[in-house]
Amino acid sequence: MSPSPIYSAKNITQVYNGRTVLNLDALEVRAGEVLAIVGPSGAGKSTLLRLLAFLERPSAGELAFYGRPVTDQWPDLAARRRVTMVFQRPQLLRRSVRENVAYGLGVRGEQENGQVTAVLDQLGLTTVATAKAHTLSGGEAQRVALARALVLQPDVLLLDEPTANLDPYNINIIEQFVRRVNEAQNTTVVIVTHNIFQARRLAHRVGLLLDGRLVEIAETEDFFVRPSQPETAAFVKGEIIY
Repeated sequence: MSPSPIYSAKNITQVYNGRTVLNLDALEVRAGEVLAIVGPSGAGKSTLLRLLAFLERPSAGELAFYGRPVTDQWPDLAARRRVTMVFQRPQLLRRSVRENVAYGLGVRGEQENGQVTAVLDQLGLTTVATAKAHTLSGGEAQRVALARALVLQPDVLLLDEPTANLDPYNINIIEQFVRRVNEAQNTTVVIVTHNIFQARRLAHRVGLLLDGRLVEIAETEDFFVRPSQPETAAFVKGEIIY
């Protein structure tokens, strides 16, 4: 029996200035899974994440969260707080690393009971905890953004190219932490990435977006070894698809 979906989308379209950038017949995100969405630039990957983060409403179609349709009234603030997103280019406050990580807890009026220290340690940020965030390297800044999101212990973590242009050391730290959080806390993770190797390392399922259309979604081994669509087979081989 498959885990119940956290998200379900049916006949979703998203249109910007008359141009359709997303056209999904159906998609489900299962509770507790790591789902990777791959595809070339402009395929609609980041647009999909913004819909899942409730930063935008779809132009048409039905998006449901925990079985309830997303409307102007739902999800409410409490439900929205169950989802956090880490962007490709993190925007950090001009404060210390620790203050950045603790910021969300303060906004929510929650006490800091050691979780900030724990997440800093797990992401290798203890030695720079008092440093100003704007002085960090790109890899350190991305780890701070991830720590800031996960200290809130969300149900869903959305990652938009979280390791783009990072060195192998930072990529390894981030991937290990994402895997640990998924396994230990059953956090649902949706990651969009150009890196098919990262998708294969992290994901339980992988989906391919091309021109806003979900070409295929499958268990990771099937996606890479036994793809059902010729576009998927070509993409996995590294061939350019437009």
